[in-house]
Amino acid sequence: MTPAVLVLSGPVTRDEVTGLCDDVRALLETTAAGVVVVDVAAIGPPGLGAVDLLARLELAARRAGGRIRLREPAPSLHALLDLVGLRFEVEGQTEQREPALRVEEEVEPGEPAL
Repeated sequence: MTPAVLVLSGPVTRDEVTGLCDDVRALLETTAAGVVVVDVAAIGPPGLGAVDLLARLELAARRAGGRIRLREPAPSLHALLDLVGLRFEVEGQTEQREPALRVEEEVEPGEPAL
């Protein structure tokens, strides 16, 4: 199953967002993979507009029963997404899981905590 690809080029205006969300939903209907790869290599300098766009594309995909995967995000875009708390699967990377929580053992009264 090869996922469908949506290529974003240049800065995307606010007026284009709705159409791109429609494109993601339409691509999900044509692929059995349940994933649309969004190529962001040429999206331009990262900013809040790009973050908003990717969040909306992911929401549209989730509502349609799928998800998006990023292709070739610039390190600065990846860092900005992490900064705002958005995590996307990136093509070619292994799936990242949440870090394990540190568990402390219960100590007997009078013993120092570890």
